[in-house]
Amino acid sequence: MRRSRRKGVLGQMFEKYTEKARRVIFYARYEASEFGTQSIETEHILLGLLREEKLLTDLIIRSHASVELIKKRIAEHFAIREKIPTSVDLPLSDASKRVLGYAEEEMLQRGDKRLVTGHLLLGVLREEKSFAAVLLKERGVEIEEVRKQITIPPGEPGA
Repeated sequence: MRRSRRKGVLGQMFEKYTEKARRVIFYARYEASEFGTQSIETEHILLGLLREEKLLTDLIIRSHASVELIKKRIAEHFAIREKIPTSVDLPLSDASKRVLGYAEEEMLQRGDKRLVTGHLLLGVLREEKSFAAVLLKERGVEIEEVRKQITIPPGEPGA
């Protein structure tokens, strides 16, 4: 019983997310299991963004070399551990929970009805002390510039 109730809460949590934003979280969870970490960290969300949203990363990071360097730095940041099976439920870290909260705040402040990958990127940037935000800022990614770039995909409610 507890499991189904919990699944319902998660389903409600991601209800406002576009399909791409949901995939970012899915990829973040996958990356966390590949690194063998016990929770989904902000760096995993950033890796999910880099994996899912090529146009977004091209617009903001602007070079494939920077994307590869970010991936390398994140890999170096984590101690190598045994992979965790994807069947294991990994929780969000406190920082990652804040990232998702910031993303929703950004969505609401803009009056958007759907949470897109750009909102998730803003959430990562707002978690300023996270390694993911530091990596982005080192590459000149500015929060105000990202805010200008966010668009709701055509055909999405709230577009």
